[in-house]
Order: sequence, then C-alpha cells, then structure tokens
Amino acid sequence: MTTKTNRFFASQAWVQGAWAKEVLMEVDASGHWSRIVIDAAPDIVRDAERLGGPVLPGVVNAHSHAFQRAIAGLTEQGASNGQDNFWSWRERMYAVAQRITPEQLESIATMLYTELLAGGYTQVCEFHYLHNASAHAPQASALDMSMALVRAAQRSGMGLTLLPTLYMRSGFSADGLRSDQQRFASTPDSIARLVQDVQTATQGMAHVNLGVALHSLRAVTPQALAQLSAFADAQGLPIHIHIAEQPQEVQDCVAHTGQRPIEWLLHHAQLHGRWNLVHATHATQAELDGVRARGASIVICPTTEANLGDGVFDYTGYCAQGGAWSVGSDSHVSRAWNEELRLLEYGQRLTRGQRNVAAQSGASQSSAATMLQALLHGAQAATALAVGGIAVGQRADFVVLDAASPALCGLPKAHVLDAHVFSSPGSVPLAVAVGGRVVPTLLGGRVAQDFARTLQNCLVHKAWPLH
Repeated sequence: MTTKTNRFFASQAWVQGAWAKEVLMEVDASGHWSRIVIDAAPDIVRDAERLGGPVLPGVVNAHSHAFQRAIAGLTEQGASNGQDNFWSWRERMYAVAQRITPEQLESIATMLYTELLAGGYTQVCEFHYLHNASAHAPQASALDMSMALVRAAQRSGMGLTLLPTLYMRSGFSADGLRSDQQRFASTPDSIARLVQDVQTATQGMAHVNLGVALHSLRAVTPQALAQLSAFADAQGLPIHIHIAEQPQEVQDCVAHTGQRPIEWLLHHAQLHGRWNLVHATHATQAELDGVRARGASIVICPTTEANLGDGVFDYTGYCAQGGAWSVGSDSHVSRAWNEELRLLEYGQRLTRGQRNVAAQSGASQSSAATMLQALLHGAQAATALAVGGIAVGQRADFVVLDAASPALCGLPKAHVLDAHVFSSPGSVPLAVAVGGRVVPTLLGGRVAQDFARTLQNCLVHKAWPLH
C-alpha cells in the first residue's frame, strides 16, 4: 500500500446522491471521512492531493464465493446429454471445491480481490463454506481455510467481511451431507467457534470483520438456524442466507414444510435489518412485502443469476416501495459492479418492455443513480460497517474514474455515472482507496502467475476433463 494522505481534492465527486464539484475530502486517523466540503475555495485545498478524474464511492460486493473464480469461463460448453442447468453446474463446482488447499485458495482469492478492486468494489462479503480437510488438502482446518481468505484480502488491500457458513445436510429430507459435500460440514457451535477464532486471529488487522451465513433452508435444520441467528444477534453480526434461487428449491420447500422458502423464513425467523437474503429470485409479492416490512435486505447477483439460468428478480415489485438491496458477483463471471447494475436494469427492460425501469422506483431520473444509491444504502446491512459513501463518518473508500477512457471521454459531467454503468468497454480506474489508503489495482506478475499455476497444476485440469 502507498503512504496515507488525509486530504483529497476532486473536481467532481459523487456526494449525497448527486455529482458535486470542487470537493475537499478529509480522512481521520481511523480511515473515515471527517470533513466533506463542496465548492471548496482554492485556499483550503492547496495542500490536498488532487485526484485525476471523477470520484465515486467504493461499493460493497455483498456476495462472493472466491474459490469459484477458478472456474469462470470453464463451464460454458454444454453437457453432452443436453441437460445443462444450475444443478449440473453445481456438480462441476463441487469437483473443484474438493481440491483446493489453503495456499491455493489464497492464490485464487488474491487474484479475485485485486480484480474486484479494479471493478470498483472496496469491501467483499465472503460466503465461505470450505471448512474441512479433503483428500487433496488433508491438513487443512477450518481456521486455515478462513485465514487464507484473510491473507488474500490483506495482500490485495480489499476490505473483507468473512461469513463462515453453516452447511449440515444435502436437502430437506436428508439426515446429512453427500460424500462430495463433507468438506462443507459444520454445526452452529463450530461456526460460532470459527467466528471467534478468526476474530482473535485478526485483531489489529485493517478492514476485516465477521458475520455468519446459513447456506440455505435446505442445508440447515430449523433448530440450527435459530441457534446460529441467536449467536449472531448477540454479537451484532450480519446474517446472510441463499434463498429461493431456483424453482426446484421452492418446490422442495413447499413439499417438506408446506410453505415457500421466504414465506417460511418470515414465519419462523426473527428477520431484521442485519439479515441479507441472497437471490430471492423466485418470490411472490407478499414475500417481498414481508421482507421489506421487516427491514431485511436482498442481495441480487445479476451476472451469476443469468449465467446459471436462475431467472430475473422482481426489481419493481420489491424496490418501488423502497425495499433495501445490495449486489454481489457470487461466482465471479463478472467482477465489476457497473456490469451487475447494467444487467439488472437490462433484465427488467427485457421482461417489461420499458426503458429506465430503475429510475421509476427512485427519486432520480437516472437509473444508474437510483441503483448506486441503493447499493450504498444496503452496504451497512451486508457488512455491519459504515461503508455507505462519501459522507462524514463513513469509511473513506473511493474510486477515481478515468475520464479519458472510451466510455467516458467527451461526455457532459452530469452523465458520467450513466455512461459508467451503461456504456462499455469499462476501464481500469486511475486509483482505488480503502480507508483512505490508495491500493494497487493492476495485477502484478506474481499474482497472475500464481493464479495461473494454481489452475493449471492443481485444480481445473485435474478436476474434470476439458474439451
């Protein structure tokens, strides 16, 4: 990381939901914004570091499985039997999950987190369930696997919310896990211990905090869900859960509980503002209304949901009344938040036959502005951190765009955010800062080489035959 400076000046910065000009931004010793001055006079910005382009807040990536970065681009050739769907993709993902050692996970995650920083993310919520040893990682412990992700975040400069994930059974009617899921095995007590062990191991580390995750309703018992969520509530931790991603999941839940997944959760869990429901792709209006009424958030992952054929989230049904949400890159077929927002809006346009759908549910005429403000609002629910934009008290995370890039050059300043989301190709930012410190966003040779070696020698080429 480069030397910290506590004063920045931007000719254009995104503040309180709009572009502001001549902005002085000061950072305190804790890495949070202590002063924001719009239309700052020349005499007070004289010793500030001048940023070379439009400045946006850093964005939280609210859903990540870092190890799945290893298979991006390698599952795009159809199955020979013609049955290619989420479940067949999952089998290939499992094959790789079994092979990863802590060292390999660190290599993959370091590559990923550096890419995510270049994509405008400054904090990532890592939904982590690779806990146990396997035949290919016989000495790995749950703490070893978790600390591999911590080391990757520290090496790259990415903020990390680690979410140790409870995974107990293979389905609603199962007593336990399949043989290829044993690496994920955990209990509420083991997850609570892991959270505490990582908290102890990361004391004094910058930008690392903890939450918990429940893999899904099919993967945990009602009693375990209640026990782990009570632990999280006592600790003030965020809670994440996959839910209603696939139609089969909804059908299985109805068959075994008599209720749809979100419906069951609304009736049996104490949802509140630190709950984050990942996907919620197949939800009724009543379920969405219930989530919104409880103050919980939904994490939408548009590029992964499209890649896996999950479906299209009912954005207008949820957001028109102010439902809270955030975005995640999940399986990492894309690693930039503007691409997630672009696909989210385009999915709505395709299904509704309208344009600028997001703008209809917000205060701005800009769909990009409406969605970005939603991301900043949903950041605290996902992380339990003050990472909500360029404002006093929030962490000093920001991204400096390259105004000379093809997507932005020559545009009026008022349309820079619109073009950043809806015009491609994107560009590498001029700078990214986490907690007021500028971090590298260009992949160093060693990072890329380690990643390539991990794939070629240890993982993908041996996990399944490539065509």
